[in-house]
Amino acid sequence: MLAVLASVAGLAISVYLTVVHFSTIPLACPANAVVNCEQVLSSRYAVIGGSALPTSVAGIVWFAISAGLALLRRRQALLAWASIGLVTALFLVYVEIVQLGAVCIWCTAAHAMVLLIFLIALMRSEVDRVGT
Repeated sequence: MLAVLASVAGLAISVYLTVVHFSTIPLACPANAVVNCEQVLSSRYAVIGGSALPTSVAGIVWFAISAGLALLRRRQALLAWASIGLVTALFLVYVEIVQLGAVCIWCTAAHAMVLLIFLIALMRSEVDRVGT
């Protein structure tokens, strides 16, 4: 159930960032020397492959699939899916810190949900392994 809740939270963040991208709604995020969502979300890394689609759309898809896998109790599939998500999130954190020199708190919250889903899937996988 916790993986489903984390997926829903990540989905909500991704939807919010997508709505902000396509609208004139101002982004709710402080801006200082390190935290600057606008800098991150207006960078070339904020869209998928140079398209007009924000990376948050990929987040919507990823979190929706994560929720489905968790609801269906597909533990090994969720672990594999979460591993892909974790590698992607780590790359995006690298981009934020090293390439852009700024961090988006909304992105960080979504990345934290990916990490949480991965850890839940990993623990469930270990419980299944030890239990058999």
